[in-house]
Amino acid sequence: MRRASYTAIALLVLVPVGAGLIGRAIGPTLVHPMRLNPDRSEQAEEMLRRTGASKEDFSVRASDGAMLRGWKIRAANATGDWVLLFHGISDNRTGVLGPAEILLRHGYSVVMMDARAHGKSGGDMATYGWKERYDTVGVTNALFGTEHVRHLHALGISMGASIALQSAAVNPRIESVIAEDPFADLREVSYDYAGLHLSPWLGKTLFRPASILAMREIKKAGGFSPDEVSPVKAVAARSFPVLLICGTADHTIPCRHALRIFQAASGPKDLWVVEGAEHASALGRAPGEYEERVLHFLSAAGTGVRGRKQKSGEGEAWQAVVPCSSRRSSARSVAVPGCACRPVLFSSARSCLDPSPATFL
Repeated sequence: MRRASYTAIALLVLVPVGAGLIGRAIGPTLVHPMRLNPDRSEQAEEMLRRTGASKEDFSVRASDGAMLRGWKIRAANATGDWVLLFHGISDNRTGVLGPAEILLRHGYSVVMMDARAHGKSGGDMATYGWKERYDTVGVTNALFGTEHVRHLHALGISMGASIALQSAAVNPRIESVIAEDPFADLREVSYDYAGLHLSPWLGKTLFRPASILAMREIKKAGGFSPDEVSPVKAVAARSFPVLLICGTADHTIPCRHALRIFQAASGPKDLWVVEGAEHASALGRAPGEYEERVLHFLSAAGTGVRGRKQKSGEGEAWQAVVPCSSRRSSARSVAVPGCACRPVLFSSARSCLDPSPATFL
């Protein structure tokens, strides 16, 4: 019995120490992500053939001198509306071909850039939005200088979703954002990684030293505070329409991150929770609904509408203030403080929520 107690005590001491050493070792590498995914050039060309869209190389020099490279792709039936697309960590511009094809088929032209320190773009480090938000300002300025832009929106996945939200906070030309699986802030998501994607509780307790030392090393190597890399702060700083998407089976960046952003957002907002969707897989899990929701959101955001007009005979159009749930079976309701029975953003449905709080793990 005594031996078991000593073993338990030793583990409680050694495991955090080991976690701290690991966090200290990997911290600097987090701002130098490996380029893991291939350049899906053949798939990109096939997508262009299917949509009839035209592609043009697009290069923009960032304010610190880094060269950002990507594409401008004009829809065959272009409306003058553009969407900035943002890919995930260790990926490149071709990681968002799925959303791009949907948008191009419906007249939205797109900008697909390799994020700094990704793909063919320059930059000595990735900062998860700290520098990238101002890269977006440069890209936007270049786009407006060469194209007639009627409306500009942003869509991002994972890291790209977090960058899109932070970009919109400092760039009023971005009218709305669709963010799939964003992190709430860099420190919070470090608990998920420190917890080995099993439970953030592990990352906040037993393995917490890994998070603490990794964040310290990021600050030292990157020259920025991880606490300021925060989509939660971004959506509170500027009011803009946002559609948040997350999956119930996502253990990489769980739904609690999207919920925190939803609660902090100061503008019109909606949250779509996709049953059974893993990380960055909402389109694959529910393709029809994904297309419908994305197009509906962009259309409403572009016209300044905050709700759908009711059918004839049902009265005038109404305005959603704080949407509280999604309207289809693949998304479950979420309980949000202050929500009641009211219209759902950009939806003709009304919904009342179960008063019990939702729990996101």
